Amino acid sequence: MADLRCQERFFEIYSREPEGLSFCPYRICPIGAHSDHNLGLISGFAIDKGIHIAYRPKKNGVVEMNSLQLSKRAQWHISSVPKEKEGDWADYLRGATRSLSKKYALNTGVCGVIDGSLPIGGLSSSAAVTLAFLSALCDVNGIRLTAREMIDIAFDAEKNYVGVSIGKLDQSCEVLCKKNNLLFLDTLDDSYELIPAPENMKPFKIAIFFSGLEHSLVGSKYNMRVDELKAGVYALQAFSGMEYGKFKEALARNVPREIYDRYKDKLPVSWEKRCEHWYTEFDRVKDGVEAWRRGDIEEFGRLSFESGKSSIVNWESGAPEQIKLYEIMTQTPGIYGGRFAGAGFKGCCLALIDPAFEQSIAESVSQKYLSEFPYLADKYKVFICDTADGTAERDKL
Repeated sequence: MADLRCQERFFEIYSREPEGLSFCPYRICPIGAHSDHNLGLISGFAIDKGIHIAYRPKKNGVVEMNSLQLSKRAQWHISSVPKEKEGDWADYLRGATRSLSKKYALNTGVCGVIDGSLPIGGLSSSAAVTLAFLSALCDVNGIRLTAREMIDIAFDAEKNYVGVSIGKLDQSCEVLCKKNNLLFLDTLDDSYELIPAPENMKPFKIAIFFSGLEHSLVGSKYNMRVDELKAGVYALQAFSGMEYGKFKEALARNVPREIYDRYKDKLPVSWEKRCEHWYTEFDRVKDGVEAWRRGDIEEFGRLSFESGKSSIVNWESGAPEQIKLYEIMTQTPGIYGGRFAGAGFKGCCLALIDPAFEQSIAESVSQKYLSEFPYLADKYKVFICDTADGTAERDKL
């Protein structure tokens, strides 16, 4: 158990027991990928795997964090966080410290040990570790954040300190989700709905297939894809005669679908593809939510597969290994649907599966994938998960 490992390691390092244990679940987005950064619609679940942090307060104001997955210890003072990122895994936590201190006085530091229960890659581990750290830092300082504050502070840390052009999908799922409910979020105004699985819906579980390739948004083409979408949107505004301002303010949500349909042939191919994904994904989320309300897991899954195909063809994401994994999933009996688990630059694939096929799915996908990429046999893994409560729901318990 991850929570046990980080507690044991904490005692080994500090010769004392931790005083607190924070947890944040990972998330998946079956439909709605590459959309939130331009104020789109998303669907999501939190899953029953995530990030644990065992911690104690440090009265001298020092923050000292250790990771079981990464060797370098990170250290800074709550009153003198570096103004610029340092280029390592702890930047997310430094950014969270700075963002929290903009709104609340911090008097106490924290020492802790971080452990993740799944491999890094596509499950929003960066948001999960940021939120788990924020929970610990708030606890030792006597601060109680609302769900919205947790989302906004973690978002600010990743976007404005680390420099990833994200939206609020990851943070919102990990905070707001509820077990056995689909989160339907509109990132235009952050309004959301938790939709229970209908009684007539067939049973499902979530399979996570880790490709064996580690994942980093900062070092990937993630920001480039977002810029290409914004460039397409900016051009559409100009072609159509819409008023427009600075490039960074160009957002697909502000350009109606009919404008895109009318002028898309004028766009460079790469810009058109990015826009095609965004606009069709917007419709897929709406259609997927209605399928979920009806209890039609097959249609919901089909739309998730469609989302995955658009991510490959139109968003042009995914390493060859990950694309092959997706293709294998589409041909495997018992899988309702699935796609890349995150931005699609290495990492994991997710699948909504019929639990009756759990063993055969794991065996079939693994055999086919490893026959293509035998050198990944030591790293490739399969995990079967359930939906779970986000941090806001867990705090109510």
